[in-house]
Amino acid sequence: MKLRLALSILTLLAAPAAAIADDMKMDMGKGGGPADTAFMAAMQTMMQDMAVKPTGDPDKDFVAMMLPHHKGAVDMANVELQYGKDPVLRELATQIVAAQEKEIALMQTWQSGHAK
Repeated sequence: MKLRLALSILTLLAAPAAAIADDMKMDMGKGGGPADTAFMAAMQTMMQDMAVKPTGDPDKDFVAMMLPHHKGAVDMANVELQYGKDPVLRELATQIVAAQEKEIALMQTWQSGHAK
């Protein structure tokens, strides 16, 4: 029962993520400059990559969706580091990159050990 509920939730989440990514394609480049375009590109990639087909294994599905989520956070933090001026936010972005890269590596290692 719990597995069926988890699969239903994952299926419901995947469809809106794909729709949001499609909507973002239409809005890309309409912002005020290169930072806006870079943020939108990072978001679009993240949303597309998070729209995974559920496997029935909550652990694998969790990692499959969290990896692009974390990679999106790194991409957006890098945009802040490239274009942002506020020292507090730049420090936060630096911390986000460091923390998320460690978690990405952990999830990738887990994935490679649970490939079948």
